Amino acid sequence: MKKQISNLDKLTLSNDFLFKHVMLRKRICKHILEELFHTKIADITYLEAEQTLDVYPDSHGIRLDVRIADDTDTHYNLEMQVKNPVSHTGEFQLPKRTRYYQAMLDTDMLQKGQDYDELSPTYIIFFCLFDFFEDSQRIYTFKRRCLENMEIELADEAAIMFLNTLGTKGDVSPDIQSLFDYINSNTVTSNFTREVADTITEIKNDKKVRDSYMTYEMRMKDIREESLAEGEAKQKLRVAKLMLAKGCYSLQEISELTKLSIKDIEKLEKEMHATEQS
Repeated sequence: MKKQISNLDKLTLSNDFLFKHVMLRKRICKHILEELFHTKIADITYLEAEQTLDVYPDSHGIRLDVRIADDTDTHYNLEMQVKNPVSHTGEFQLPKRTRYYQAMLDTDMLQKGQDYDELSPTYIIFFCLFDFFEDSQRIYTFKRRCLENMEIELADEAAIMFLNTLGTKGDVSPDIQSLFDYINSNTVTSNFTREVADTITEIKNDKKVRDSYMTYEMRMKDIREESLAEGEAKQKLRVAKLMLAKGCYSLQEISELTKLSIKDIEKLEKEMHATEQS
């Protein structure tokens, strides 16, 4: 009987779901960290894989791909970023996204009863399939420094790293370069990427993973539909506000165009008046 091809079979390492499952293989993940930081790591511990942090009930939650701590209690958050996200205002989101990730990670640590001086060193690491800074560096590492004297570093032990898989400048180990090549073209060029490729095959043949991916696909579909519905709702409200502000449209006309109820439009009108008077 011919094996049925699913969407999982078509995935490459650049996919969030597959990236997470590969990084959950300790030998591979530890080796990547050792190669990036040119050091030996005795052991790593997985915190929460694909954890959603909602530090406050009304805060914007973030979904983390892989979160790890090593034997020195240095924390790493590994993320795969295929596209360069842009907000509805046209602003690139990645820089402020990293700022928010760092804040949420730190707040999560403090919730566990730690004092400020007990915050663990952290590295937020993005594998990017694009060159955000357009300087061709293979790795861009950011730490806080004094603008008046760049030799002075704010020793908050927090760093952001962007791994540019398309980069041509700066030195990386042969295994990291082969990993970049594998992410870009799915081509095996080293023993390490052969291990990664074999691991991916093993993962795709795992029934539990295949079942998990079906659930993941349904969840992502629901999120996309909710996001689309939310976007349409915001657009309707924006149009209704513009029409109310002009003052030349009846509530019925606004309702017919936006598909909002008269009751909702009346409520929106009251809110606009209240804002103007405050």
